[in-house]
Amino acid sequence: MQARTILSIFLIFISFKSFSQQLTGQELLNKAISFHDPDGAWSSLKAKLDITMNTADGKERVSTIEIDLPAEYFQLRSIKEGITLKQTLKKGECELLLNGSDTFSEEDAKKYQLNCNRATMYKNYYTYLYGLPMKLKDPGTIIDAKTQRKTFKGKEYLVLRVTYEKEVGEDIWYFYFDPKTYAMEVYQFFHDESKNDGEYILLTNQEEIAGMKLPKNRAWYYNKDDKYLGTDKLKSAELLEN
Repeated sequence: MQARTILSIFLIFISFKSFSQQLTGQELLNKAISFHDPDGAWSSLKAKLDITMNTADGKERVSTIEIDLPAEYFQLRSIKEGITLKQTLKKGECELLLNGSDTFSEEDAKKYQLNCNRATMYKNYYTYLYGLPMKLKDPGTIIDAKTQRKTFKGKEYLVLRVTYEKEVGEDIWYFYFDPKTYAMEVYQFFHDESKNDGEYILLTNQEEIAGMKLPKNRAWYYNKDDKYLGTDKLKSAELLEN
């Protein structure tokens, strides 16, 4: 057999092997969840998270979040520029406090965006971002069957494309996983991908709780110009007592 023929067969074999080993979207997601939540602890999580947000303009917001997923309980206590806001949701009931009081003016409510819709937005925001990639199993999530390999900021990743049913959300998301460990290291969203709008978020370091590996630092940037927006820092995470 000629050397050229042998080489051709070898290249076909390598190409076929590489193709056959390409993970589907669900397979990649399952591997990522196995890395971040190997014991399946997310759905029963009862935890307190201390988070500091530093924005590009030098401002700081310190927040304490309590989450009890089985009890459908969420509380956010935040301090910014000497003002303390507490927003609590439990099975549809909403409680709002400004500097410890549930009596405050409409002007203050507007100024500090203190309302139940905003509290629900924060609940969805924090449980989604800290619940990733496990939250990608939620109803209404559409996982692209094909995965991609992309180089982002000089590193190659396995990439999962995610969209949502219309009643859930309209943004397009991409999740970037380390090809060896399946750790989630970047995610990115677009409102209109053709305009390169939206943002990307770089994840560094991890905080472990209940066997889960949560992102410790999340740095936010605009897609269009790489402009830095701010960083969420998970200072501590601890389980709540039953």
